[in-house]
Amino acid sequence: MDTPLTVPDPADATELSCDVLVVGGGTAGTMAALTAAERGASVLLLEKAHVRHSGALAMGMDGVNNAVVPGRAEPDDYVAEITRANDGLVDQSTVRQTATRGFAMVRRLESYGVKFEKDEHGEYAVRQVHRSGSYVLPMPEGKDVKKVLYRQLRRREMRERIRIENRVMPVRVLTHPDDGRAVGVAGFHTRTGEFVLVRAGAVILATGACGRLGLPASGYLYGTYENPTNAGDGYAMAYHAGAALTGIECFQVNPLIKDYNGPACAYVANPFGGYQVNRHGERFVESDYWSGQMMAEFAAELASDRGPVYLKLSHLPEETVGAVESILHTTERPTRGTFHAGRGHDYRTHDIEMHISEIGLCGGHSASGVRVDAHARTTVPRLYAAGDLASVPHNYMIGAFVFGDLAGEDAAQYTAYEGELDPQQVLEAHELVYRPLRNPAGPPQPQVEYKLRRFVNDYVAPPKTGAKLSLAVEAFDRMSGEIAGMGARTAHELMRCAEVSFIRDCAEMAARASLARTESRWGLYHERLDHPERDDAGWLHHLDLRKSPSGAMEFTARPVEPYLVPVPEFAPPGGPERHLGEVELVPVATAGPRDAAPAARPTAPSRGPEAEDPTATAASPRLLELLGLVEDSPGLDVLDPYLEDADPAVRAAAVTALGETAPAGTGPALAARLRDGSPRVRAAAAAALRELVEVLPAEPVLGDGLREALGVPDPAVRAAALDVLRALRLGDSPLYAAALGDAEVEVRIGAVRALVSVDAVAELARAAADPAREVRVAVARGLAAVRDPRPGPLAPLLDDADPLVGGAALAALAGTGCPPEYAARAAAALGSPAWQVRAGAATALRAAPSALAVPALAPVLADGNADVRKAAVLSLLAHRDDPAAGTALAGAADDPDADVRACAARAAHAGR
Repeated sequence: MDTPLTVPDPADATELSCDVLVVGGGTAGTMAALTAAERGASVLLLEKAHVRHSGALAMGMDGVNNAVVPGRAEPDDYVAEITRANDGLVDQSTVRQTATRGFAMVRRLESYGVKFEKDEHGEYAVRQVHRSGSYVLPMPEGKDVKKVLYRQLRRREMRERIRIENRVMPVRVLTHPDDGRAVGVAGFHTRTGEFVLVRAGAVILATGACGRLGLPASGYLYGTYENPTNAGDGYAMAYHAGAALTGIECFQVNPLIKDYNGPACAYVANPFGGYQVNRHGERFVESDYWSGQMMAEFAAELASDRGPVYLKLSHLPEETVGAVESILHTTERPTRGTFHAGRGHDYRTHDIEMHISEIGLCGGHSASGVRVDAHARTTVPRLYAAGDLASVPHNYMIGAFVFGDLAGEDAAQYTAYEGELDPQQVLEAHELVYRPLRNPAGPPQPQVEYKLRRFVNDYVAPPKTGAKLSLAVEAFDRMSGEIAGMGARTAHELMRCAEVSFIRDCAEMAARASLARTESRWGLYHERLDHPERDDAGWLHHLDLRKSPSGAMEFTARPVEPYLVPVPEFAPPGGPERHLGEVELVPVATAGPRDAAPAARPTAPSRGPEAEDPTATAASPRLLELLGLVEDSPGLDVLDPYLEDADPAVRAAAVTALGETAPAGTGPALAARLRDGSPRVRAAAAAALRELVEVLPAEPVLGDGLREALGVPDPAVRAAALDVLRALRLGDSPLYAAALGDAEVEVRIGAVRALVSVDAVAELARAAADPAREVRVAVARGLAAVRDPRPGPLAPLLDDADPLVGGAALAALAGTGCPPEYAARAAAALGSPAWQVRAGAATALRAAPSALAVPALAPVLADGNADVRKAAVLSLLAHRDDPAAGTALAGAADDPDADVRACAARAAHAGR
């Protein structure tokens, strides 16, 4: 049993000093620390958990939602998209930073070893999920992003400048009593309970979203959509330091898997052909961006007799379902596969029932956070905010990295503060931390937090009303006393109690801000039943809140800055700020006037006899030795004995250590392990090679090792070797063509991709007779992906008896070109009984001459299959200059399928 703590004397605090203090070791925090250190600052990184596993990113990432890749998207288009998604209420100068600096950040992350999906030619495989603009860059192997970042922090040159203090939780930003600038923080150690004071030249808050605000439907405190360790720490610290927060009335609400607080991941599934439907199988989402408007449509459908709502995957072919599973069950929420299996559900036979998450505050996914400028500066001098904490709408992961970089760059100009810390601020922080120790028998944190967050659900979650929000404010005021009376005995319990105080602060901010904005905006995020209309004339303003000198929460309506990128739907009115002061509550003590009368999945197949490692033994003591070495980033010479250890568990751990530290010579060493006798070791080596492919030198010795691995009986090894040979340009067409004879379909598909990378059209064409449908589909797509695509080699596949192959071959004509003779074949294929063939044919006509394409496509808008009609609309958009195409598209605006209607609406939007 833990020994109860005693309250330490504030005078006995552990004192630290640095030029730049970074609070939070997640996405933005690690980047801020790296950038500040690279610019010469001494950096202290505080993390209340452990940097190696902390932050939302530690769970993995399946893709980037906002990659503005040159040639695939334009920064101005992205800025306009975010402006529309946030109903015009943006500071475009901040959004533009992500738009213009995001691609350089992608490249920087790649240089660290983060892996983004690329095509056979090494170009980024950006996909279009929104109906306009291609910004989604998948990360099918994105489960180890945090490990890669931690490896950078532990590089020798970084260790000299970045001091990491794990298990230290700040609770207040300390400011200078004369000019209000940030000079440090006060906090405590979450294991020992010691009081900690830090002096700093600048403070960067990167503490993430307030994920623990609303209560999940499960009632489980930590079963939140967002990372539950993110309890609004930074929101509360910024507020009490005097910084302005903005958009706090704009909540984050997400679609998720019913009974499982994880995303349904439509961003992943949509490019594979998945989509959201009601119980009748009808698509209903018309919103053009993942936004509050989309969530309003989702909530309305869910509440209607057309609910429940599903992410539909059961219509997809086996190979596609397998690809989706390989991503969804390994990144972000690796337990989702276990969850579905526990219910006896399989994507092949069951669609995924969806629901709505609890509310939270998050700049990265909606718009609520600490107000920052284009350099991540807050309104408090020398205090910065980055990541989900900062109010940069829909900023996501890349935006968090960009603003972490901006904060680190700007903060690096300051040197450590050497003056005295304000004793009153220090004592207030000390009292906040240790008051639960004075009342160890007080109400425990879980009970108080449950009650607090139940009030959030009852009174603050949308749809909102002034009466419910006023009741919320009264409840949160009342609960201040209950929170002050919580009891604790250990340092861990102190941490949880401090988090409850942060949640209460955020709940009050959310309720008061929602009261102050007397309109509805952002769809479900701020739906006021008593003010149901959007009011651009009066409320196209940011709503800022701050702590007044008297300690009250006051508000200002700040006009939107003139747009850098015009967006016709919105016209910011400009003008001066409106000081609103404190918000007025709606009377809720009695119901009406006192003097009035009462009013009337299948089991995974075995991989063969090697599935269980016959050489596996009990855990070796050498594992502990090895794990102790990893923190010091050992060289290959130190790891070599472990790579050759007799115990396969030790060898596998050594391979993992190579993946984490990547010393010189890693590539050849990993390639050698592909030939290991243990399947566990081989799998670890294959995974590490794929993970590090962006940072491994393309040296001949690595190529030799990979070529040898092509002879290993393990098909997973052969597939990995082919992928790495292709990515590093270490193979040639004869080598890849030989792999087309492999017995394993997965390897043959890898060979097709490799042949595309070297533009080996003749070899690809020969693979059109492969017995496996999956390979033939890959060939069809590959023939359109070579650098000089021609329709001729597709001819044998156009007549393939399998509708998936024929459909893929026809769709490939959109990339190869569709001259008249092929346009005639595509037009004839529009009469096929298979919808996949009809959809492919409609896609092919996108590249055909308008005179042939438009007459053939117009009747297709009456096809019985929505996907066929959607393909026809998208092709007609390519011919929109033809008057007949415009007429046809106008008719599609009344299509019964929401997705088709929304795509057709793009024609009108493009004409503005």
